[in-house]
Amino acid sequence: MLKTMTLQGFTGQQPAPGALDLPRSPQKLPFTSEAESEASMSEASSEDLVPPLEADEAPDRDEEEAAKKKKKKSKGLANMFSVFTKGRKKKSQPSSAETEGDSESQSGPAGRLPTVEELKADLEHGRLEAAGPLLALERELQAATAAGGMNEEELLRRQSKVEALYVLLRDQVLGLLRRPLEVAPERLRQALAVLAEQEREDRAAAAAGPRPSALAATRPRRWLQLWRRGVAQAAEERLGQRPAAAAEGRTEAERAFLHMGRTMKEDLEAVVERLKPLFPAEFAVVAAYAESYHEHFAAQLADLAQFELSERDTYVLLVWVQNLYPNDIINSPKLAGELQGVRLGSLLSPKQIRLLEATFLSNQVASVKELMARALELESQRWTQDVAPQRLDGRCHSELAIDVIQIISQGQAKAESITLDLGARMKHMLLVELAAFLKSYQRAFDEFLERSKQLRNYRANVIANINNCLSFRMFVDQKCQTPQDLPSPLLSPLDELKSHGVDTLLQSLFGVLKPLFKRFTRTRWAAPAQTLEEIISVVGERLPEFSELQDCFREELMEVVHLHLVKEYIVRLSKRRLVLKTAEQQQQLAGHILADAELIQRFCTQNGSPATWLHRALPTLAEIIRLQDPSAIKIEVATYATWYPDLSKGHLSAILAIKGNLSNSEFRGIRSILDIHTGAREPSKSLFSLIKVG
Repeated sequence: MLKTMTLQGFTGQQPAPGALDLPRSPQKLPFTSEAESEASMSEASSEDLVPPLEADEAPDRDEEEAAKKKKKKSKGLANMFSVFTKGRKKKSQPSSAETEGDSESQSGPAGRLPTVEELKADLEHGRLEAAGPLLALERELQAATAAGGMNEEELLRRQSKVEALYVLLRDQVLGLLRRPLEVAPERLRQALAVLAEQEREDRAAAAAGPRPSALAATRPRRWLQLWRRGVAQAAEERLGQRPAAAAEGRTEAERAFLHMGRTMKEDLEAVVERLKPLFPAEFAVVAAYAESYHEHFAAQLADLAQFELSERDTYVLLVWVQNLYPNDIINSPKLAGELQGVRLGSLLSPKQIRLLEATFLSNQVASVKELMARALELESQRWTQDVAPQRLDGRCHSELAIDVIQIISQGQAKAESITLDLGARMKHMLLVELAAFLKSYQRAFDEFLERSKQLRNYRANVIANINNCLSFRMFVDQKCQTPQDLPSPLLSPLDELKSHGVDTLLQSLFGVLKPLFKRFTRTRWAAPAQTLEEIISVVGERLPEFSELQDCFREELMEVVHLHLVKEYIVRLSKRRLVLKTAEQQQQLAGHILADAELIQRFCTQNGSPATWLHRALPTLAEIIRLQDPSAIKIEVATYATWYPDLSKGHLSAILAIKGNLSNSEFRGIRSILDIHTGAREPSKSLFSLIKVG
């Protein structure tokens, strides 16, 4: 199972201090302008918002006095509400109007609604308790409208006052929710309660449907929507901040990803731990923040993906989109349960991801190919410059296999760090490249074998490269789940490289043995034991030259030596220079062959030859030469042909020529037994196909 890269592990940096450190200079929300609020509230007196009880209780006034008072009050309200446009004074230095409003708010008679001045003073002092009386004023106004008896101009003037106060209330509530972590919990709960109440009023108004009224439609006010918009703006500001200076060598894109990822994770954890317990469940505060952060993160990455990215940035972008973001952020221990029902999706579209993956795979394969070619070039230079290979545990050692395997493994691991599926696709592509590399390696090694024989470290470098085949073979075995067409292209160059190397190492030895084997025919097999003992002695003296091979290749080399001894022995028997006409002579030769076969087998086995398949080659030939009954000889030949399917009639004829007492018909009858076995099966290993007769 893939080990997902953690955000901390990927960045190698300490987490940024604090979380959800929302900006202290927030952008202005698209609320009603304050100038509009002042204009609407300065048109009429504050008594316009008090329930119309004075219609029955107030004494009659003449028109001149009423106009005079109205003008005076209008002027006073205009001065009072000038704070909407001129800015509010510091709370530590309240104005005389604020003091008066505060006094009136606190000392107003019980059972009556506050005046405009009182509500404004309360709201300017942050007293969210004013939300209740304000809502009552709104309902009184609606009731007055329904009852009739008030002209349209008066109704609209009163409504403008209510809406102006709602602007104040809205700014107070959303201002607190703009930086919720800086607000005391009780204060935050109060603001949330007001917001929830307004949301309920919006729903009630929507359920009631539109009704004919002289008043302008003011609901739904959609404060919850404005709050969510504010969350989105806060997310944009948080993620859009300039990332701190990072470790040297990190690209600008990496720094941006790191900043956004870390900020989003820490901020969402703060939302879960500190805000979720305070917010009403219907607000879905975690989802609101998560969706806003996700949307901005995705927008930034989508913009970046439109450009032609460097190889490194392409990889980093895919790691964030496919691994770090879903695993280290969305499914992190603190957030996984909270975000389970939030459908955030991927940071990039499937099409963008496919294009980036194709680019990444192409880049990575090209990089791996280049690195392997460079490694082979450096290795070839060491051969031609006659640099001695390293010795490791008494074996000649080359770093080429280790370097190439590391290049392949790192390329695949890089893809797997994005997704397992991408890792599987990369694995197949890299094994194809490895097969091509091994073919190039084999060609370069063959060229070295032909052109550099005079170099002092020639044999040591040959041994080192044969030893390389073990590391490559083990690596290929670990990738046994590859498609069926890959193992052969991978293993064939290694087998050929090893075979050519072993043949080169044994070439001088076999050259020394050749004249010794010729003695068998020159002496007409007079003293075969002495000749073979000398051959075995020469081989034994040369074996230490191969001690720096890996054990498995030393065994394979001994199998080649074993095969050579048996093959050359059979070659000398097949020269048709020895014809024995009596049974006694044939039995004597058979005895010599059996003794020589035992000597060859014992020597080769003791020195590590695994070639048990050669054990029957000489003893059975000795039995064919010893037997005199044609039927018994046929049985032995038939059995022999099952062990060595490459035995031909020509080879059999050369052996039977030793038996000078066979008639022509007996000779032909014994040879015909091979007709039954011709093409029965292919030999797993060659023996007689290596022997020329004629």
